[in-house]
Amino acid sequence: MPNDINIGPITVHMYGIMIAIGFCAAVIVSIVRARKQKLEEDMIYNMLWMCLIGGFLGSRIVYYLTVLPDIAKDPSILWDFGNGYVVYGGLIGGFLANLIYFKIKKQAFLPYFDLVIPQVALGQAFGRIGCFFAGCCYGKETTSPIGFTYHTSYLAPTNVVLIPTQVISSILDFILFFALLFYAKRKEAKGTVGALYLLLYSAGRFFVEFLRGDVARGSVGILSTSQFISIIMFLIGLFLYFVFSKREQEKTEKVEESGSEEEKI
Repeated sequence: MPNDINIGPITVHMYGIMIAIGFCAAVIVSIVRARKQKLEEDMIYNMLWMCLIGGFLGSRIVYYLTVLPDIAKDPSILWDFGNGYVVYGGLIGGFLANLIYFKIKKQAFLPYFDLVIPQVALGQAFGRIGCFFAGCCYGKETTSPIGFTYHTSYLAPTNVVLIPTQVISSILDFILFFALLFYAKRKEAKGTVGALYLLLYSAGRFFVEFLRGDVARGSVGILSTSQFISIIMFLIGLFLYFVFSKREQEKTEKVEESGSEEEKI
């Protein structure tokens, strides 16, 4: 699976192309949905820029934390930006960057968070296809008929049948995108779409981690670093879902009580 495609003197990297497609798709869908919900387009653009900046910093910081012993031996890892990005770090960094941005702008965060978060899954789906081309995030050896063999790769083992974990992750992310869109149409409590993303994405990531073959990703006991973070994110998502749902329920009950009192008067 070639990642580098030569067009005359120009070399095109499929990983970068898929990342760009994912970002553009996320922007387009976000703007279309923002117009339907009458939310400010400028805030969406700024939010996506915050995702890029915060996501980049977060993904690098978490990566550094997972390879601290290696950095001590070879500090050049710190400025090797060719690889070394942790998805969870990007999610956390993007979330915090936007939270700070909305706080500064004194804007309500949850409506925009719920609107953008399904498109995060869409961007990740295309990004994982990029991983498949690049050979990173590869799976364990397998005899399964769905296995895939890299004959040339800088990152994945060559001439070995591997579980296509990148493709599996991409499919799960596409499913998550459409599931969140369907759920969002139900007009549930503010914040629950984002909370549901945390629940479903972390559950899927926890499962896929068992199939991964690239072992140099850090560990916490018997769990990979990503599995450990998945458990934390799942619990946070579960907590937030119930908090936001309960808040909406209490708000609805107050409105109903207020309506009942007006009828008595």
